[in-house]
Amino acid sequence: MNDPAAWGIAPGYADYRGEWHEVPPATTAALLAAMGAGDDSPPGAGPASRAWVVDAGQPQGVDGRWALRTEDGAELSIDGALPADLPAGYHELRREADGHRCRLVVTPARCHLPEGLRQWGWAVQLYAARSAASWGMGDLADLRRLGRWSAGLGAGMALVNPLHAAQPTGPQQPSPYSPSSRCYRSPLYLRVEEVPGALDAGIDLAPLAAAGRALNVERRIDRDEVWRLKRAALELLWPGFGGAAAFDRYCVDQGAGLAAYATFCALADEHGSPWTAWPDDLRHPESPAVLTFVDSHRDRIRFHQWLQWLLDRQLADAATEIGVVTDLAVGVDPAGADAWLWSDCLAGGARVGAPPDEFVTGGQDWGVPPLDPWRLRAAAYEPFIRTLRAGFRHAAGLRVDHVMGLFRLFWIPEGGRPTDGAYVSYPWRDLLGIVALESERAGAWVVGEDLGTVEPMVRHELKERGVLSYRVLWFEDHPPRQFPPQALATVTTHDLPTVAGLWSGDDLLEQEELGLSPNLDATMAVRGRLGDWAGLADEAGIPDVVVAAHRLLGEAPSAVVAATLDDALGVTDRPNMPGAAGDRRPNWSLALPRTLEEIESDPVVAAVVGALTAGRDAGSQGH
Repeated sequence: MNDPAAWGIAPGYADYRGEWHEVPPATTAALLAAMGAGDDSPPGAGPASRAWVVDAGQPQGVDGRWALRTEDGAELSIDGALPADLPAGYHELRREADGHRCRLVVTPARCHLPEGLRQWGWAVQLYAARSAASWGMGDLADLRRLGRWSAGLGAGMALVNPLHAAQPTGPQQPSPYSPSSRCYRSPLYLRVEEVPGALDAGIDLAPLAAAGRALNVERRIDRDEVWRLKRAALELLWPGFGGAAAFDRYCVDQGAGLAAYATFCALADEHGSPWTAWPDDLRHPESPAVLTFVDSHRDRIRFHQWLQWLLDRQLADAATEIGVVTDLAVGVDPAGADAWLWSDCLAGGARVGAPPDEFVTGGQDWGVPPLDPWRLRAAAYEPFIRTLRAGFRHAAGLRVDHVMGLFRLFWIPEGGRPTDGAYVSYPWRDLLGIVALESERAGAWVVGEDLGTVEPMVRHELKERGVLSYRVLWFEDHPPRQFPPQALATVTTHDLPTVAGLWSGDDLLEQEELGLSPNLDATMAVRGRLGDWAGLADEAGIPDVVVAAHRLLGEAPSAVVAATLDDALGVTDRPNMPGAAGDRRPNWSLALPRTLEEIESDPVVAAVVGALTAGRDAGSQGH
């Protein structure tokens, strides 16, 4: 009989109240099966680990004689111990006795974290931040405008929602946290008019542009229609693209990963979604049938590579105006590109989620399959490395969603509820080391979303590695002036009530109307703390409360503070209401009620900036 603990499956967990929950035997059996464990399989049965992750400068012994090829091409013979001066990076070991190969990853002690980092900025759902020029949703040119304006006010960064690629076909997934690929970006965020050739006289984009801008009349974003219009425009522009040296360099730089992603998109164009319904011989990226498809569809594949190059250029342009902090989702759509490319590394019989907590009393099922920790080791961590590298590209910082997932993830058996789940442990030392390596190479800092049930050990290790904590006013028992310095501080998140929603009671009312059984006592306690800390009367108006909340936030000694545009505009509905997916509520699909042009001259927005910066100035004088 298999020992679940040997496979990393915990026997139970303590909930947010400290109460212990035993994992049902049926859950344990289902998760063992998802990992491919037979009745007497040893842990990690199958391919052995192909990676060895070590800290730079730490003595490491090795058994036998090995040939070492460093990342820069140097050849060394190893006998008994690794050289103490090996540079951080990705090297290759080959055992002389049998030729066994292993990736040697030498990692720095800490992530990149500039000394004296002290910034403020906006946290923005980019799709919601429309300008008069937008085609129904915010795009990368809007991010560039937002960055230029806010940098002029003294902001140092803009934290955006994941820009990960959705499915190339419809319907478009509204949640940015359930992407087709975390390695590439969604063409929905392209500004069509800035695509090379868009202004040529021979191409009439005016009708498509007019239809796109007409979508701005509705606050609810129609991604399917946005993509229909943008794709039509891009298809018109593609035949006129004669090639460019910069495009060729991008394709070479992105290599086989980009080619495989573009191949998936071309296959989806022809066969639809999900890929699990494609003909059997197309369900593996290296099958002969896929190679035949590539030979006969090179133009379509190149088209999708071109789209990614355009996105890369436009994001780079936005990043010249302000430090862009990107967001890395915890998982991927099982019907998407990454799941097709790395299906051998995923546990298909499980989904990632969270147990019940103070604000989501039924728990959460995020609908994404987890990476299997054993198969990930056998893949030499390649999916993780490529995903991180993509997240850091053109970024000043990277927010890692649910950073506790580097240590353990809550797996829910297929067909089960969140209350049926169990925690599965991950090789956190290896994963944190790789995060530090990629952070240093990108020159970008890291913030870990460490909300919910977090073990003290996790917070300690993240701090030691130079990862910023994520401190949210709604969750804290102490005012922001007592927040830790090594943190990103904010009032709320996309999953929690806005300031206006909390203070007015509209958020509670919406939860009740949706049948979500909100935690009334906990919510009122948060409201009471805000009133006490900010010195607000119970009948205070929303603009005054919003400004007062950000004056409090500005007092945080934290390295970075972030204000949401939703709060600055007094929006009562949060971007996402967990537990109310589908037709019940337009999650991830509500635009801000004002355009960027209007936001730039809004007096309450200006007052929020003034309050935030005044608090920062006062805090810096006090240190």
